[in-house]
Amino acid sequence: MKDFSGLATGIGSLPHKDADSALDLIFKYVPEIPFWPQLPKRDHREGMVQQFSEHMPFLRLKGSDVAYLTKGIPEGELETFYERIIEADTDYFQISEDYSKGIRAFIQRLEKADLSKISFLKCNITGPFTFAASFKDEKGVSLLHDAVFLQACLKGLAMKAIWQIKLLRRFAKKLIVFIDEPYLGCFGSAYTPLNRPEVIAGLSEMASDIKAGDVLLGVHCCGNTDWSIFTDTPGIDIINFDAYGYLDKVVLYADNLKGFLKRGGILCWGVAPTDAFDGSQTPEMLVAKISEGINILAKKGIDRDLLSENLLISPACGLGSLDLEKAEGILRLLSETSFLLRKIS
Repeated sequence: MKDFSGLATGIGSLPHKDADSALDLIFKYVPEIPFWPQLPKRDHREGMVQQFSEHMPFLRLKGSDVAYLTKGIPEGELETFYERIIEADTDYFQISEDYSKGIRAFIQRLEKADLSKISFLKCNITGPFTFAASFKDEKGVSLLHDAVFLQACLKGLAMKAIWQIKLLRRFAKKLIVFIDEPYLGCFGSAYTPLNRPEVIAGLSEMASDIKAGDVLLGVHCCGNTDWSIFTDTPGIDIINFDAYGYLDKVVLYADNLKGFLKRGGILCWGVAPTDAFDGSQTPEMLVAKISEGINILAKKGIDRDLLSENLLISPACGLGSLDLEKAEGILRLLSETSFLLRKIS
């Protein structure tokens, strides 16, 4: 396993309307783990749910939102969906250019780039629980309760990840795929109709479908949650958490994190604040935050070298809702923090 020691990457979304301008920032500030940008301000079809909705059963784009069909569903739609999965027809599950300018622009940029400077390529999907939680049936009940729809989300979104993997494999770089699950920041509350075994089983199934030898699978959750659902899910290689806002909560799971790291797991510290960013934060402040977390976890019995060597950094969350100046400031801060971390490691 590569010694990560503070390499930086992004979460996914940026506030640009032009893909090339977004990629200019990505290759400038996170050149070792670049990612394709989601651009929700360019087009509503690049929203977190909309972008992954094509060819998902019972869903149709209605204006700027995706609607769940309760009537008028074409006969055999679900059967066709699973036939495509059985046939491993990844092109059927592609994210078309109308729904992502960033992916195609990323490919074009990589074709011209000096690939020797790149350690990993990162891509992402919206997680199945966040995706399913975005819809309700005709009675107003969350589709997280609908076993048929949730299973379709697990399989369809995995196929969209596999399509990305096939697209990027030509560059002969190790790949990182993030499953973005902000909804699981509500896990454990009275408002979240999920239990722990159900989440672990779902993520395990998705990991099994996606994983290949050159792929690291990560999960991003920008709120507080029961972090053991990720440490205990087979196939999850990277856990991305908001280290700026929730470090005190994450360190409570030291025993779980210890086992995760010993199995080869990697922690991606979302140490660069997003909403809280005001320009006053410095690389030294963020390195101190990481050092604080490492010191706490080391006192709880986790090997300090294991923590330091299996450490990535990122913004706390996506940047798509911010303005351009703030987004660049956060990525610049992230880059400077990564440089400082690697200098002192």
